[in-house]
Amino acid sequence: QLQLVESGGGLVQPGGSLRLSCVVSGSTLDYYAIGWFRQAPGKEREGVSCISSGGGMIKYADSVKGRFTVSRDNAKNTVDLQMNSLNPEDTAVYYCAAGRTPYSNLIYWREYEYNYWGQGTQVTVSS
Repeated sequence: QLQLVESGGGLVQPGGSLRLSCVVSGSTLDYYAIGWFRQAPGKEREGVSCISSGGGMIKYADSVKGRFTVSRDNAKNTVDLQMNSLNPEDTAVYYCAAGRTPYSNLIYWREYEYNYWGQGTQVTVSS
């Protein structure tokens, strides 16, 4: 059983930065694609970014492209999401999720493709 724990959320001013981390335990990350999702108040959860198990394939939502960067360190079982130039529209609970895959360059974008989820971390962008 995989466990995922997000951290790094908080309150930041518009234009600021945060770095979210997702620490995974219970198994090696080598066979899991990882996704970051977010859910704003009153809205459905949406995909933010995903990264293949080998790290070679990455995808971003158009709304965060050029501002967010996802990275992973399989040796440390961690996946990070660096978020720059934050704006109030980025306010949401951010979740990381893991989906098992036999292919190192396969990315998952849909929620149902992920088997395990973290509890989420709140990001609030406000002056």
